[in-house]
Amino acid sequence: MKENPKILILRFSSIGDIVLTTPVVRVLKSQLNAEIHYCTKPAFEKIVKPNPYIDKVHTLTGSLGDLIKELKAENFDYIVDLHNNLRTRIIKLRMRKIPSFSYYKANIERFLLTKFKIDKMPKNHVVDRYMSAALPLGVKNDELGLDYFIPPADEVDIKTDLPESFHKEYVAVVIGGAHATKRLPFHKLVELCDKIAKPVVLIGGLMTLR
Repeated sequence: MKENPKILILRFSSIGDIVLTTPVVRVLKSQLNAEIHYCTKPAFEKIVKPNPYIDKVHTLTGSLGDLIKELKAENFDYIVDLHNNLRTRIIKLRMRKIPSFSYYKANIERFLLTKFKIDKMPKNHVVDRYMSAALPLGVKNDELGLDYFIPPADEVDIKTDLPESFHKEYVAVVIGGAHATKRLPFHKLVELCDKIAKPVVLIGGLMTLR
């Protein structure tokens, strides 16, 4: 194991999955004193860039070939693939001289569950499956949970930006989701908010209210 290694993490999408990879980022940085580069889509750059455990962000702004050239120039010691899709496999193939580690995506198990309701999914949490890809590098889960860092420019002043009734405490409910199956139906959202005995702030992407 190289001292102070330079590590590339691959995860192109989406917001929730990227946040779920943050424990891996943190342990690689803190336990190995590694230089961490994170590769994702431009739309998600603002999610990872404020992370103090990440030294540099690479985005797929042009062709995949151009991105691979950019990544090759960095001379990484290891690649940790936390997406394991066609793009990341091509990247690893084109950079095959660099040792790489990938998480188990359970595609077959997911297909059986969604199409036939046959539950063969791994019983461990997806964070633990992401972490398993990094374990060969000698790290261990620090059990400190997920990270989400908000840059100062995006911080909200509670006293000036929210009504007085929110100043003491409030509950934030994220309503966004890339797919309808990942969003709470409107009537369920109303039901949830009615059961929360505190002021509620709705945050996230646009949602079709039906």
